[in-house]
Amino acid sequence: MPEVVVYTVPWCPYCRMAVQLLRSKGVPFDEIDVDGDRGKRAWLREATGQSTVPQIFVGGKSLGGYTDVAALDRRGELDVLLGTT
Repeated sequence: MPEVVVYTVPWCPYCRMAVQLLRSKGVPFDEIDVDGDRGKRAWLREATGQSTVPQIFVGGKSLGGYTDVAALDRRGELDVLLGTT
């Protein structure tokens, strides 16, 4: 199973929805709070080209934010990426 990492901030509703979606899949993941951490936020912008959270990585690859991952889930592609099929 690939490593799953979610970069979040505590006050973000999309972050909570992303965490809830991953929990519903039963996959282990690391949640990293980037609130107030300029270094991590700068790295996320560099790595993803985005300045928003959440940012979800599976196997070191950026999948985007909640809406991106939810779309993958609706198409049945998220389970394949997570190794849950």
